[in-house]
Amino acid sequence: MCEGGSGDEELLTVRLRLVRPSAADVPTILALHRDPLACAHNPSDMLADPDEAAERQRGWDGHWRRHGFGYWSVRWGDADPGDAPIGFCGLKVMRLHGGEVLNLFYRLDPAVWGGGVASEAAAAVVGWAAARAPGRPVVARVRAANVASARVARRVGLRRAPQLDAEGEDGLDEVYCSPWPA
Repeated sequence: MCEGGSGDEELLTVRLRLVRPSAADVPTILALHRDPLACAHNPSDMLADPDEAAERQRGWDGHWRRHGFGYWSVRWGDADPGDAPIGFCGLKVMRLHGGEVLNLFYRLDPAVWGGGVASEAAAAVVGWAAARAPGRPVVARVRAANVASARVARRVGLRRAPQLDAEGEDGLDEVYCSPWPA
């Protein structure tokens, strides 16, 4: 995709509204990535200060400009426009075992864990990928101890693919994948 995006900057579900992140989301990016519980399985994602959070948001925005999609801010569907996101969910283009994949990311405020929010947001994102990027595998890289994240990956139709496992920044990434191209 090219500069300017795809027009898919908002996804709606029964309870959620996913929108392209903006600089206004930097405080939530920082709060979530400072939270040891939210980053327990990916401690290398922790951020120390607002400048790092702003840099993270700029990186996400750059991905949107290059590819026309990326991470979305997850908000309650009935939230006021100025309300802070409850987390982030989306896709990042990356290479895995020599092939280009769409890496599925979801990180939510622990206060909303257990209510199906991650599964609902991730299902919207995987559905978007199936419609807008068919044939490109979607993967979720999960730590073995992160049972909840693995459950979300399975709920959105990804299947365990141990042949794709690889070392990540924080340990072995167990990979869940949509169909891998032949």
